[in-house]
Amino acid sequence: MKKISIYTIALVIAIVIVAPSGYYMWLSNQPKDIVETAIEAGSFTTLVTALEAADLVDTLKGEGPFTVFAPTDDAFAALPEGVLDSLLANKTALIEVLTYHVVLGKFMAADVVTLGSLTTMQGGILTVDTTDGVEIDGANIVQTDIECTNGVIHVIDSVMMPK
Repeated sequence: MKKISIYTIALVIAIVIVAPSGYYMWLSNQPKDIVETAIEAGSFTTLVTALEAADLVDTLKGEGPFTVFAPTDDAFAALPEGVLDSLLANKTALIEVLTYHVVLGKFMAADVVTLGSLTTMQGGILTVDTTDGVEIDGANIVQTDIECTNGVIHVIDSVMMPK
């Protein structure tokens, strides 16, 4: 019977155990689209639920590019009682609100602060204010430039309502 060296055993263990986990790590570091990025972040579950209810997931997984001003779960929770439920029950109104948070084109933070306004997919105008930090239509931008394969996400602290 032929003896197997300890090095051969170690190599087999490395291939069986380490390689798959290394492969997983490689996969998880791949660029993601806007929806995948929002899901992975874990702080946009309400936004993702709303996108699903409005049938906008495929749109934001599309080629783009898009700039999304993404309200966090806390931003949705801060809405007056009943507003979120009302939106989720009215697909037309929900689409209006969600597309008000999306701008066609990729606008990084450096671009946003030089603009006075941005036109949304919904057709409304978002006003940029840099007087005290950076606000977009009254919402504070709390994190910027989350790059995705089809655009960029800027995190905001409140839900913006179309005018």
